[in-house]
Amino acid sequence: MRPTRTVTFEDEPLADGTVCRRYDDGRIEWRRHTDATHAAWRDEHGLTGSDELLGDGIVKRVHADGRVEYAREQGFGRTAWSGGLLTVNRTSLGGRAGALLTMLGVSTWMGTISPPPETLTAAQEEELRRRAAASETYDHSSDAGSSDGLAAHDPGHDGDDLGGDDSDSDFG
Repeated sequence: MRPTRTVTFEDEPLADGTVCRRYDDGRIEWRRHTDATHAAWRDEHGLTGSDELLGDGIVKRVHADGRVEYAREQGFGRTAWSGGLLTVNRTSLGGRAGALLTMLGVSTWMGTISPPPETLTAAQEEELRRRAAASETYDHSSDAGSSDGLAAHDPGHDGDDLGGDDSDSDFG
């Protein structure tokens, strides 16, 4: 599915370790990591849920009422969500570049938008988790002794970082 709507957001790290995410359509979320692959969120309307980075750039969002939706990270701070929404992280350097290139219509440099899955079975989700864990193990073992290499593959310091520095992910 081709994105039908683009919404940008900025992350503001708060003193308590959470992040206030403000979308340009007026939505506000407060987010915090519960572990390396999960973030809990609540919004200004009192809705709550959690996001899980499954692997291969797939994010699973579970709402407190049980609804599930998926997203796929696109790079350049962009994430395509089911339902045709594309979010762009203006907080990160990649996100700012992605927003500028999108505005200028230079999408060929960023590649096409790969849609997220509409649904996944429990087995498919588990396979994504398994592959992500295997990749993480491989990445850390190949980077042993390099603090830069470890930080580059540590979910707490990479695309899903809660800080507002160079995060290119919608997950954080």
